[in-house]
Amino acid sequence: MYPTGQQISFHATPLAVQDPSSTMMLVDQKDVTQNGGGISQAEFALFTSNRIQSDLEAMGIKLKQHEDSLKFLKAQKNKLDESILDLQVHMSKLNPSGTPRSDNCDANLQDEQILRHANSAAGVLSHVQSHHYSQASQLNSTKGVVGVVAKLGKVNDENLSQVLSDYLGTRSMLALVCKDYDSVKGLESYDSQGNVDRNAGLHGLGSSIGRTIEGHFDAISLENLRPYLGQYIAGDPQRRLNLVKPKLPNGEYPPGFLGFAVNMIQIDPAYLLCVTAYGYGLRETLFYSLFSRLQVYKTRADMISALPCISDGAVSLDGGIIRTGGILTLGSSDEVKVRFAKPTASRVMDNYSEAERQMKELRQKKEKTLEDIKRAQVLRDHAVYNFGKKKDEFVRFLAQSSSTNMMSQ
Repeated sequence: MYPTGQQISFHATPLAVQDPSSTMMLVDQKDVTQNGGGISQAEFALFTSNRIQSDLEAMGIKLKQHEDSLKFLKAQKNKLDESILDLQVHMSKLNPSGTPRSDNCDANLQDEQILRHANSAAGVLSHVQSHHYSQASQLNSTKGVVGVVAKLGKVNDENLSQVLSDYLGTRSMLALVCKDYDSVKGLESYDSQGNVDRNAGLHGLGSSIGRTIEGHFDAISLENLRPYLGQYIAGDPQRRLNLVKPKLPNGEYPPGFLGFAVNMIQIDPAYLLCVTAYGYGLRETLFYSLFSRLQVYKTRADMISALPCISDGAVSLDGGIIRTGGILTLGSSDEVKVRFAKPTASRVMDNYSEAERQMKELRQKKEKTLEDIKRAQVLRDHAVYNFGKKKDEFVRFLAQSSSTNMMSQ
């Protein structure tokens, strides 16, 4: 196994290891000889080199384990942050502050707001439906009409309702929503000269109750809207859209971000699915078309500071509005004449209590995760220090071995 004349001699005095974690061994110079009965310097250098490399490898594996653990905990913390943000958005939509009106009271107020527009298409339709509902449902001109935009969604926060209504404007709030283009065509007919026939469609219905529809009005065909095709938030009975939250250039979520307007509309369960022939509901068709990825912020200052991550516009609860293309709406607005109604108060309070309980659990989990991250960071830093120390030891050993070889030549 060894060259002649370089056999290993065994002495009563063993090799002394200074530290279990150290591979630098103290060997009596009598045991390391060029010739005779001891280990050669070359063999001793190889033995020590292998031991140090083995220790470095083991310490590297341990360091990798600590880094993987730290990475996992940080990812877990980020998920908790997202869950907390989602729940904050949900709670902001519930917002039980103040004394909420009853569902019927708010809906009646909304009907009054629409009926004030007596000579609008929405005003005529609402009047006929409220006074002659059974006949209206059988009329060909209104059969495919789902409803008026303002009545198809509810918003819990009055400030949010105000600013979203202001963002859309009265014309869009009073737009008629139809299932398909055939339903839109049933609203209006034309004579041979291309003029509106005031005795047909919705115009004829208005004439029958002594009203004339003045000016233009919007009619929306759900079948012809480009729907949202992404994922939905798992387990959400309201089928809210799973949109990617905005992030600032530094990777942080913008302060004051409350959510996306399209997800802050509460929709009647009857309109969540299969409103169109393709199975889409109002959120992914009507409200996604109206709001797209419109962001909602707590204050105007929050909204302005988030400009770098606003692409499809934003609004704030104190009345700030940024439209697409960098257009900012300035000045103060008058009270919007038509706005979204509020959901039932009792249901809101129950949901808010459950959301508070979930928030408490999430924050407790986050606190525990942060403590785990601190411990994992300490272990990782200690492993980095030990690895660096062992690496320096190996470099010194190689330098010493190189110097010894040069002297022996």
